[in-house]
Amino acid sequence: DLLQAFVEHWKGITNYYIETTDENTPAKKTDIPWRLKQMLDILVYEEQQQVAVGEAGPCLEYLLQHKILETLCTLGKAEYPPGMRQQVFQFFSKVLAQVQHPLLHYLSVHRPVQKLLRLGGTAPGSVTEKEEVQFTTVLCSKIQQDPELLAYILEGKKIVGRKKACREPTPLPKDTASHRDKDCSHDGAPARPQLDGEPCGAQALNSHMPAETEELDGGTAESNLITSLLGLCQSKKSRVALKAQENLLLLVSVASPAAATYLVQSSPCCPAIVQHLCQLYRSMPVFLDPADIAALEGISWRLPSAPSDEASFPGKEALAAFLGWFDYCDHLITEAHTVVADALAKAVAEKFFMETLQPQLLHVSEQSILTSTALLTAMLRQLRSPALLREAVAFLLGTDRQPEAPRDNPHALSAHLIGHCDHLSDEISIATLRLFEELLQKPHEGIIRSLVLRNLEGRPYVAWGSPEPESYEDTLDLEEDPYFTDSFLDSGFQPRAKPRLAPATSYDGKTAVTEIVNSFLCLVPEEAKTSAFLEETGYDTYVHDAYGLFQECSSRVASWGWPLTPTPLDPHEPERPFFEGHFLRVLFDRMSRILDQPYSLNLQVTSVLSRLALFPHPHIHEYLLDPYISLAPGCRSLFSVLVRVIGDLMQRIQRVPQFPGKLLLVRKQLTGQAPGEQLDHQTLLQGVVVLEEFCKELAAIAFVKFPPRDPRQNLSPAPEGQV
Repeated sequence: DLLQAFVEHWKGITNYYIETTDENTPAKKTDIPWRLKQMLDILVYEEQQQVAVGEAGPCLEYLLQHKILETLCTLGKAEYPPGMRQQVFQFFSKVLAQVQHPLLHYLSVHRPVQKLLRLGGTAPGSVTEKEEVQFTTVLCSKIQQDPELLAYILEGKKIVGRKKACREPTPLPKDTASHRDKDCSHDGAPARPQLDGEPCGAQALNSHMPAETEELDGGTAESNLITSLLGLCQSKKSRVALKAQENLLLLVSVASPAAATYLVQSSPCCPAIVQHLCQLYRSMPVFLDPADIAALEGISWRLPSAPSDEASFPGKEALAAFLGWFDYCDHLITEAHTVVADALAKAVAEKFFMETLQPQLLHVSEQSILTSTALLTAMLRQLRSPALLREAVAFLLGTDRQPEAPRDNPHALSAHLIGHCDHLSDEISIATLRLFEELLQKPHEGIIRSLVLRNLEGRPYVAWGSPEPESYEDTLDLEEDPYFTDSFLDSGFQPRAKPRLAPATSYDGKTAVTEIVNSFLCLVPEEAKTSAFLEETGYDTYVHDAYGLFQECSSRVASWGWPLTPTPLDPHEPERPFFEGHFLRVLFDRMSRILDQPYSLNLQVTSVLSRLALFPHPHIHEYLLDPYISLAPGCRSLFSVLVRVIGDLMQRIQRVPQFPGKLLLVRKQLTGQAPGEQLDHQTLLQGVVVLEEFCKELAAIAFVKFPPRDPRQNLSPAPEGQV
């Protein structure tokens, strides 16, 4: 008789508590694990023999009516005999996994499940972590199969912490009503579950149980499946932590909108996840070297520890833990139900970006600015989820998309960050420029629109009613430029060849491409060029890289619906003064000082400008890469800034003795072909080398971009060895 055997095994367990006197014998050395295994086998076998599908057999009825799970949970809490908690976790996991009959709707099942979850959640780093994570795996799997279970498992506080819980309108299936009614007699005071027919046995059993009251339950009810999983995510055992993270991922990706809404509104899910992110951020050292942060690559939530072969530095493990958890948050938002994803992204923005990170970015301490900026760059590099990217862009740049004015009051953080690109500290300038370079590679149109495009709308940089330029010299307006005096022109700066007439509004074919490329290549005079002496070829060395980057950029913006040609100038449109925007103003100012800035800073400035020039928008083509446009009075473009830099260079060359030889030596030093001894005018000479290479790079970008391609077309890779 199955029921008789089932009852006998249960009584065998209770008799252990009546008869034993040795409280130190581990549970695994008693017959309790064997009896629990027999009870499980009986339940599974009974269900297999069941004719009527969906009905509970006599043994399962006995388990439910006599609250065996409730009693086992209390024994696990008492941890008597030692190791009993592990046995209880294992029994719960196996019953829920192997018995096919839906159990978690029953009050006498989901209430002890909630208690057991709280039991695990209160013991971080406990010996039962492995069993706890197996238990949560079963629960998350059941919830994924039936999202309605989420409310039953998470409502620990509402069910356990209230007196007379059975009187509350808890929606249970009809086939569980009889069990619910039978459970009600015990719900008022669940502390002393009575065993059928054994009053004395129950008393002996209860002597080993901790006293439980409703107040105790209510006080610890914040611990539930979510907090239990988050606690396990922080385990020192990597396999336990990884499995808990996978379980939480399973939980937030439930397909039911109702369950997702419940998870957001009635559980600590989003706040708890973000709180841990903030804790990890605060646990890092106050100052971290930006180079160390940038070098720590390959951190993901599945491999959160830093590779052991990399150089160690103070705070490395804390940094790896933080970046690993941020990557996990990003992955959660990517995989979660839309309702959960949006809520979690907003929580990260409010609690982490706004309340934790922003004060560091706006701090007066240079160390705080430097570390937080480098960390933000590393986070952007990892960021993949559209919802979190949207929040990050709004946090960094605001939501205003109207054209800027020189003296307007822009988004506070955006203004500070752009100002940091021209900071007194070169380190902060470099770190912030890297941040913007990373930002420009993200697939969000609001970034390029906020920084550049909103100021180019309507093409106010083009002179109204001006005749189209007839030649290269006319476009340069050399006679109007204060740098280009007669003495300067006499010093030897002349375009090598007079280009043909330049097309003004369209680039139809290779002629225009050739002229635009030559415009950039002719900017640097021969006496300031050194690449030819080292057998380095011309701009074509940059073409292959430029083609790949342009392809990548074009595919990223393909869905943004950009026009193929510049907007026609509207003669009826009121003329507005042109302002390039705070971002381009800082970049142009930096570019104009290229001959006086450190080499590493110049590399970063030119790198950001190259990123901007790659965008396949016709206004960006025109403003950054077309030397032939007639600029409105007072306007400057990238080309005009470079022309002024060359004018300054030609005057300063006269004051540097043995300029060509020193310039060649500096280039050899930068390429590692000569020892790095200190020279007079080293900053100037390094700036000239960067200037020459930047002009070649712009020529290569112009070559692969013109004529403007449809950004929506599928660009196929170029054949090997050609573009």
